[in-house]
Amino acid sequence: MDFLTDVYEPCELCQGSGFKSEVLAATINGKSIADVLQLSFEELPTLFTHSKIKETCQLAVQLGLGYLSINQRLKTLSGGELQRLSLIHSLLENKGKTCLFLLDEPTTGLHMLDVEHLMVAFDKLLDAGHSLLVIEHHQTLVTAADYLIEFGPGAGELGGKVVRER
Repeated sequence: MDFLTDVYEPCELCQGSGFKSEVLAATINGKSIADVLQLSFEELPTLFTHSKIKETCQLAVQLGLGYLSINQRLKTLSGGELQRLSLIHSLLENKGKTCLFLLDEPTTGLHMLDVEHLMVAFDKLLDAGHSLLVIEHHQTLVTAADYLIEFGPGAGELGGKVVRER
């Protein structure tokens, strides 16, 4: 039934919020948990002052995800949005550690603006001391590489030579 559109019938008790009235009665600056979950990454820092929340939201905005609401369903996100959310998580969780990120064709299906946001994420990872190994054909990413390894034109001994180095 994947080809049919999802149909949602809001609950009469919670009006589709998923919370009991007792939970919705608790508010933060006049907003219930259901209201808070509707906020975007751009709007959330106006309600909370916690440094981790502000830092996460700031990264999301910098990577072009400020419009996403906190309760956005994962299955509704594009591949580029998911990758950038994953990169935000990695940037926040790996502070003080250096990691090697392996990415296979991360620009596939992305709009040019999303590619630019992805490149901002890559710059942040590199600035934090991480290393990136990216398999890619997108010209913008290829020209930004420090090292470019072309595997070809053949296989085995006939392939895999460094064609550009900065």
